[in-house]
Amino acid sequence: MKVVFNEAQKRHYPRNFLVSGAQQPNPEVPERAERLLAAALDSGLEQVTPPDYGLSAVSAVHTPEYLDFLEHVYERWQRIEGASEEVVPNIHPNYRDGRYPHSVVGQAGYHMADTACPISGETWQAALWSAHSATHAARLVQEGAPAAYALSRPPGHHAYADMAGGFCFLNNSGVAASELRRSHARVAIVDVDVHHGNGTQGMFYKRDDVLTVSIHADPVRFYPFFWGHADERGEGPGLGYNFNLPLPRGMADDDYLPVLDRALQRVRAFAPGAIVVALGLDAYEGDPLAGLRISTPGFARIGERLAKLDLPSVVVQEGGYLSDELGLNLSSFLDGFTNAHKV
Repeated sequence: MKVVFNEAQKRHYPRNFLVSGAQQPNPEVPERAERLLAAALDSGLEQVTPPDYGLSAVSAVHTPEYLDFLEHVYERWQRIEGASEEVVPNIHPNYRDGRYPHSVVGQAGYHMADTACPISGETWQAALWSAHSATHAARLVQEGAPAAYALSRPPGHHAYADMAGGFCFLNNSGVAASELRRSHARVAIVDVDVHHGNGTQGMFYKRDDVLTVSIHADPVRFYPFFWGHADERGEGPGLGYNFNLPLPRGMADDDYLPVLDRALQRVRAFAPGAIVVALGLDAYEGDPLAGLRISTPGFARIGERLAKLDLPSVVVQEGGYLSDELGLNLSSFLDGFTNAHKV
């Protein structure tokens, strides 16, 4: 099994974000990628560097208006006298069906859901290479590999087709799923991050060719708050193709795994040709952002169950923040996954 990663993904280095209105150090730092890569290599994975896919893969799931914004917003922001060092919105539309603003300040509010996705001069290239890693992992699977791991950092599952949020800019899991659709009529995305994959859900909410399943801490008092509830089932042709499983805060391994079995039962009923695993390690009991209590051995059990679907699989890194066990948690997942998948 190969791990796909490019060093350019480490250039994005946000310094702060707001928590309950207070400025805090941003936990989505380059060291995450360093620890995860070391763990992947220690687990026996072979590192490969993705080629430059240009905008062909990301434009399949993101609007041209949004991609143009991401590429040029930092340069435009620097022209504002007295502006912040990083792009952080200070105004948001109450509804997004109004007139599109010409001002970069207005566009930042339009295209950035919250203050947890600051944009620096390095963000666009880092996010684009993160998406290239997801694209290449999907290509490896299309070419016959049973599975591949995209070490996508910055992460992506909170990014909509035209909006960043929650440390995410380009939706890497969505990119991988779209790429897999080139060779499979149906693809499932299984998101096991502690936070609901709201951007991924929004991206495929009206489609019946991509099943989106998310297991996460109940958003009623947890990010992303507005999405991730059990009654969100899809819309139009996509009705019944979105499956959310919100969990009580603090749920641990033995209660979590039967819920995962329910999720995988839904995937089997969909009968996809391939799956994308949106791997969040922030469900760990010691993660700084944790809302659940998955143990390090618990990640091996999660990996085993996902692998037993016996489908071509792209594992895309989502959350998982700095703790002494971050690398161990990835290794545990990979060991369970590869042993069961016979990768």
